[in-house]
Amino acid sequence: MHQVHVRRLSGDAPLRSGPHVTTQQYKTVRGLSRGLAVLCALNRSAGGIATVTEIAQACAMHRTTVKRLLETLRADGFVRHSDREGQYSLTFEVRRLSEGFEDEAWVSEVAGPAMRDAVRRIVWPCDLATAEAGFLVVRESTHRLSALSQHRAMIGERLPMLVTAAGRAYLAACGELERQALLELLRQRADRSGELARDTAWVGRTIRETLRRGYAYNDGEWSREAAFSAIAVPVKSGRRLIAAVNMVFPKAAVSRHDLDVRFAPELLRLARAIGRGAKPMVGG
Repeated sequence: MHQVHVRRLSGDAPLRSGPHVTTQQYKTVRGLSRGLAVLCALNRSAGGIATVTEIAQACAMHRTTVKRLLETLRADGFVRHSDREGQYSLTFEVRRLSEGFEDEAWVSEVAGPAMRDAVRRIVWPCDLATAEAGFLVVRESTHRLSALSQHRAMIGERLPMLVTAAGRAYLAACGELERQALLELLRQRADRSGELARDTAWVGRTIRETLRRGYAYNDGEWSREAAFSAIAVPVKSGRRLIAAVNMVFPKAAVSRHDLDVRFAPELLRLARAIGRGAKPMVGG
């Protein structure tokens, strides 16, 4: 978490500014950090709703402290009492905080509505991710909407390129120049991603299997999410590759037949809808 700082003043000394100001003249505002931690914990809770006890456990804080922070946030309009006694939930004021965040219009105006519309057909949660520095970064997600989701707060998550379905879908759909540039970037890494990128036979086999199957697949190869599988397809705006969209589920929860016959076609349908809608915005 980024720390927010406040100037330390001594008596009536004038405020100083400019290059001579150092971090030694600042101190962290612990109450603000704790309040933000409470908001983050509430955001990660199912449906954005939780009790004081649940938040206290998630934040490793005393219940009294959490209660005081929640009541402060409630007074400022960021949380409210939920329908059930003892529970709190987020308000739309929290969402207003993101209005100053600049993002490609197609993500919020096209991908978001298309993904929300697809929830009732796909059922399992989906993520839309775009490429950034050898990773895919989740830009939109239906984890908060899917009753089957076991994850929360996925926006901003960085997905490894070679061990996730989304990464494999994107890599397989790349033009040759972009693919080689991505692989060269990954080969410089000293972790598992670098090791795999240097295995040219494995990379080639994975790309061929993805193209043959018609969608990318991973079965728990991402060690951080070893209990989950995913499928993914690329999102193209015209001829331009702009993202990948996945579907996440616990390992063995969905049969290969259902993946082939039901879910992969629905995911491809979603990717096409996003691509068509995004075309005027990205010039694809």
